[in-house]
Amino acid sequence: MSVSDLIGALDAIPKLTAPSSATEPSSVFLDAPEWLTEEYLQDALRKYYKDQRLRINWVKVNPALGKGENYGGVLTRVKAQFTSSDGTSQLGHYIVKSTFEGNEFAQNTMEPYDIFNREMTIYEQVLPKQKSLLREIGDAEQIFAETMAVDLDNSALIFEDLNARGFVMPDRLVGLDLKLARIVLRKLAKMHATSAVLNEREEHSLEGYDRGFFNRYTENYAPAFIGMFEAATRRVAQWPGYEKYAEKMEALVPIYMELGKRIFDITPGQINVLAHGDLWTNNVLVKYDKETGEPEDVIIIDFQYTAWGSPALDLFYFLNTSLEFDLHQNHQEQLIAYYFDIFSNTLRKLQYQAPVPSLHQFHQQLHTKKFYAAHTSISVFPIQRNVETADADFNALMENNQRAINFKNACYTNPISQRILRELLPGFVAEGLLDVDQ
Repeated sequence: MSVSDLIGALDAIPKLTAPSSATEPSSVFLDAPEWLTEEYLQDALRKYYKDQRLRINWVKVNPALGKGENYGGVLTRVKAQFTSSDGTSQLGHYIVKSTFEGNEFAQNTMEPYDIFNREMTIYEQVLPKQKSLLREIGDAEQIFAETMAVDLDNSALIFEDLNARGFVMPDRLVGLDLKLARIVLRKLAKMHATSAVLNEREEHSLEGYDRGFFNRYTENYAPAFIGMFEAATRRVAQWPGYEKYAEKMEALVPIYMELGKRIFDITPGQINVLAHGDLWTNNVLVKYDKETGEPEDVIIIDFQYTAWGSPALDLFYFLNTSLEFDLHQNHQEQLIAYYFDIFSNTLRKLQYQAPVPSLHQFHQQLHTKKFYAAHTSISVFPIQRNVETADADFNALMENNQRAINFKNACYTNPISQRILRELLPGFVAEGLLDVDQ
């Protein structure tokens, strides 16, 4: 979701209990947007189910999150019982996502990224085509949430409520294990491959998605990225034997944003895809086996920071924010190889016309973007694993005042974040990823 979700003080969609099937006698609208009425929902369901005689019997609407908890959008949970034209009754569960409200600073900061309009376009014009491409090759696997409606007039999206099917958010503080990471990477590989084919067939239609976290239009997120990197530098400088790393980090601050932009720049001769842009633990929903507790399925959600660019954007971001420690530190190459096998095979099945790199060539391409691995490990991972929630809000992340500095410093008191820095910094330095000249 939005950068505000990176603070780790909240979960984008809460883990709910199983919905009740008991009949409710009357409709209830609790803190719903004014336009979200029973008539509106009935019209949306009629269009989705292609049934003009469909009739809502009752509807229950309530906030999915508290006010001010998510600056990337207002999430509203809807449960509706309706009767189709054939007389059958159904109970539907939906999530309505509408534009953010209430925090002028957050709105002004995010405005250049145009996150909500871009997400609506992705759900309306891009994801359905990617789904169709998979169907071309007989692949029925679901990657994205089912979109019930895209409402441009009210800047709203209506999705199936995946929690009703048993999907929940994994624990961001633990990290994903090998089995779950492989499921996410399998779906990511198919998402990337279909986007490359779609862009090729539609004559570069996806290349206008160029407002990722780093881009050539705005530096509004610089206070977060640079502020976190400076907080990391202060922490590292306190450790005996790490003074040389702190010196390198301090020297990197003036060019930090430029290095990030280069990662998002298109590199001639490399394969490019439509990257999710914010793929981490809170943006996947998981269905677990009720008996064994093993992960069975994953749905990727929230496409507000999609960007056309290297697969490295998602691979390095996901692998350096969302895994168990051992996987993070020791098994990234194997996970990339697993991803690449599915990615390249899907491209070939879809008869992708441009050259498909070999695994070795693919690793070489990723290496040119590897500063992003350092960035996510040093400056993003500690936000997402943060447990100090007292000052964890959008303003604390994006401002430079003392409260914001205190919050950023607190992110590096977490033992797991300190361990990541201690064990990965020597490797980053050895690869030249913290050099000014790179």
